[in-house]
Amino acid sequence: MSARAGPHGTTEKTLGVLGTLVWDRIYDRDGRSEPVEEWGGIAYALSAASASLPSGWKLLPILKLGRDLAEDGRRFLRELPRLDDSGVVVVPELNNRVELRYESAERRCERLTGGVPGWTWPELAPLTELCDALYVNFISGWEMDLDTARALRTGYGGPTYADLHSLFLGMGHHGHRVPRSLEAWAAWLSCFDAVQMNEDEFDLLGQSGDPWQLAAGALGPDLKLIAVTLGARGAAYVAGAGFDPDPMAWTKRAPVALAERAHSGKVSLVGAAREGDPTGCGDVWGATCFTRLLAGDDLVRAMQEANRMAARNVEHRGARGLYRHLAGKLSHVETHP
Repeated sequence: MSARAGPHGTTEKTLGVLGTLVWDRIYDRDGRSEPVEEWGGIAYALSAASASLPSGWKLLPILKLGRDLAEDGRRFLRELPRLDDSGVVVVPELNNRVELRYESAERRCERLTGGVPGWTWPELAPLTELCDALYVNFISGWEMDLDTARALRTGYGGPTYADLHSLFLGMGHHGHRVPRSLEAWAAWLSCFDAVQMNEDEFDLLGQSGDPWQLAAGALGPDLKLIAVTLGARGAAYVAGAGFDPDPMAWTKRAPVALAERAHSGKVSLVGAAREGDPTGCGDVWGATCFTRLLAGDDLVRAMQEANRMAARNVEHRGARGLYRHLAGKLSHVETHP
């Protein structure tokens, strides 16, 4: 683990955030006739983690930036506090770009271009050694393959939380993302201590049976928690009866309660759903939930805070300046000389 002496002799911990920084071009959001271009992808999770991270922690983005947007990407990352960019690698491929077209407030179609490659375990291993906890967000869907995820499970001793989102998206004609079931889903779920998916993805998980029964059956010494975001209805979860909300306790990988004793629950959104930009809400939700668990919140409290922050995200367009908005500060785009 990476706990090291900070500038005042305190012990500093590191949360690794693995994903892909994407340049978004967004159509039909908020009734706008003109498209909007801005940073997206892992930018939303990084902003939420920056706003919610407990004291004594810093962020280590683990991501690859395409050469064409590397300078601007680093500039964006430097706007976030408590962030160490030594885990950012510039690659010769073009950076990933996503074209988003909203069909409704919660449904959209995506088209992906660019070629930023995923991580191999030999590349990833030395970076995970710097992390006390690791948040993984499948933005492209190929941040790592299953073999690398298995190597992460055995080679990394800290707690892991993964948003599986784009593992449920295939690549269609001209880069259009299309929903798909997740092959080897049980193997994927066993690679992380906690996983997250949205309601549609959870339903895809259950194509071979009732998803809640499948989820309960997947719990064990490796997988301890499944969170399912429900949009304006909040979020739900399934966890073992002996679930410990402290992620640092997950590393023991002791046997949890039997699957038949797993319990589920729902944490509703407080107040009416807000109007605005839904882009990145799931990313904000997951990063907030995990960081609040690291801060000592119990599961329900962490999910309540995740609901609140995802709702606040709706009121802010894009990821630039988002951390200030989520933290309750005056939201603006910071300029740098």
